Amino acid sequence: MPRCPWATSEPNISYHDEKWGVPVHDDRLLFEFLILEGAQAGLSWTTILKKRENYRKAFDGFRPEKIARYGARDVQRLLRDEGIVRNRLKIIATISNAKMFLDVRKEFGTLDAYLWSFVAGKPIQNRWRTMAEVPASTAESDAMSRDLRRRGFKFVGSTICYALMQATGMVNDHLVTCPRYAELGGADRCK
Repeated sequence: MPRCPWATSEPNISYHDEKWGVPVHDDRLLFEFLILEGAQAGLSWTTILKKRENYRKAFDGFRPEKIARYGARDVQRLLRDEGIVRNRLKIIATISNAKMFLDVRKEFGTLDAYLWSFVAGKPIQNRWRTMAEVPASTAESDAMSRDLRRRGFKFVGSTICYALMQATGMVNDHLVTCPRYAELGGADRCK
């Protein structure tokens, strides 16, 4: 299969073929991606994918209501957990972001409604032919980042927000030559 060039080995191949770019509307899963994309800052996505199940265990299945109540003991527990990225700032940001998630849900009803508002509720269908064309950020990710930061979220720079948008299907950034492009709503594959 002529996949996007970044998917050359596991776990990237399975992730590419089954998850990346599939529209996500489940609040818990959106929160998970928000946290994992932030955890990836300065690291490779492959590293985070390999630790994903450990993250789910360490952070109570990414249930924001539970994480928002974490205290100093939880931070110490997480700093000792070799299955996750043991970065104090990222751990504290996860707890803070869980609290901000609850605020967003109060205001918008769901994290889904809030995040998808930055793409007018439907995936942006890009038409990239090469990886060099794929941007690291866009006007939409800039706006998302600004608003998330204004609300108190951490590790939500524009590049992280764009990676979130790619992962959760807010944008279809599979290359037009990749079969997943058309499967996820892109126009017929370009020749």
